[in-house]
Amino acid sequence: MNHKLRIIIIEDDDVLRLGYQQLLLDIENFSIVNTYASFDLAKPQLKTDAPQVVLLDINMPGTSGIAAIPEIKKILPHCHIIILTVFDSPEVVFEALNMGADGYLTKDSSSEKIVEAVKDVCGGGGVMSINIARIVMNSFQKNLNTPLTKRETEILKRIAAGQTKIQIATELFIDENTVRSHVKNIYIKLDVNSKSEAIKAAKNKRFI
Repeated sequence: MNHKLRIIIIEDDDVLRLGYQQLLLDIENFSIVNTYASFDLAKPQLKTDAPQVVLLDINMPGTSGIAAIPEIKKILPHCHIIILTVFDSPEVVFEALNMGADGYLTKDSSSEKIVEAVKDVCGGGGVMSINIARIVMNSFQKNLNTPLTKRETEILKRIAAGQTKIQIATELFIDENTVRSHVKNIYIKLDVNSKSEAIKAAKNKRFI
């Protein structure tokens, strides 16, 4: 009887996808059932593939990895999903975890960490890269009385880091008008009239 762990990889970068496949193929009791360049290609095959673990990128053509998480869980409720991405912004991390991701690794994770993560999620563990774990821990150290939403906080952090509205919109997968709307709400909530005033007020009160 075959007790190998069934794994699929959803990653649009051909080199990375092949690299993950080769890495996991060499592990005893791991079976790479299939690999796909997008979730849209993988979706029709999910029931047939019946993976126990999915390694999932976020930024892909068509359906994003974030949007794919609940769809995978709907088709395969007991499947474990590990996000494997370059994105490490708090907003994206928390969105993925809230959607039901079982683990979150950045692509600079070592081969050993990726293998360990696949084993750990099947044992009920929640796996994260060190930098992702740090983001989660830091979020609990912020002022809990902030009037800002998670999205507004993330946008203000990015503004403070020097990002433009276009850059913020691109990285958070929202349109520029939505960013403008959030910025307007930030100004109202902090009772300020400029970017510099908003940053100063938020830092003084430990909102960011």
